[in-house]
Amino acid sequence: MTRPISVFVVDDHALFREGLLRLLSTDPQLEVVGGASSLDEALTGLPSAGVDVLIVDYDLGDASAVALVRQLRERQYAARILLVTAGLPDRDALELVRLGISGIVHKQHSPEALQRSILDVASGAVHIEQRYLQSLIQSAADAPARPRLTAREREVIRLLLEGLSNKEIGSELGVSEGAVKASLQQLFAKTGVRTRSQLVRIALEQHDVL
Repeated sequence: MTRPISVFVVDDHALFREGLLRLLSTDPQLEVVGGASSLDEALTGLPSAGVDVLIVDYDLGDASAVALVRQLRERQYAARILLVTAGLPDRDALELVRLGISGIVHKQHSPEALQRSILDVASGAVHIEQRYLQSLIQSAADAPARPRLTAREREVIRLLLEGLSNKEIGSELGVSEGAVKASLQQLFAKTGVRTRSQLVRIALEQHDVL
């Protein structure tokens, strides 16, 4: 980047936050544009534009970084997010990665290491420490795979959601009632459910069929 990288720090520990802000302000490659001590302060105090890297602690007192990042994504906030933490549960690390954060680094590292992470993230790189990366890979491997639905199966579910009977679904699709029953049985087997209502619930939770 031809201009300094703008950074904003969110951390509920005043000593750490102010110390980090002072440290970063001494780096000519960085421009500190502000800080916040809580989720609410961050949401109200963040500039609407001009922040390249948002540095967030995982534990924000009454909230966590997960809640903050979710709200920022809902607002389509464009800053890259670097999580700085003393530790976080694997499930939250996985959720934060799914929400599109750019990095996870541990607070025990040196200031120089943190500054390098900021530069990496600002350049578009993803910087996730090995200890968290291994946990994320394992968590993803352990997660149950969602079944893939065929176009016909998605149509059957869509018509189920409209309250149609098997016969009416068959009429809509131009197939026999027996073919609809066969599709339902296949859907029951794929999703592990036994009833139409359970199938509808699973479909709404896991598939974009509407």
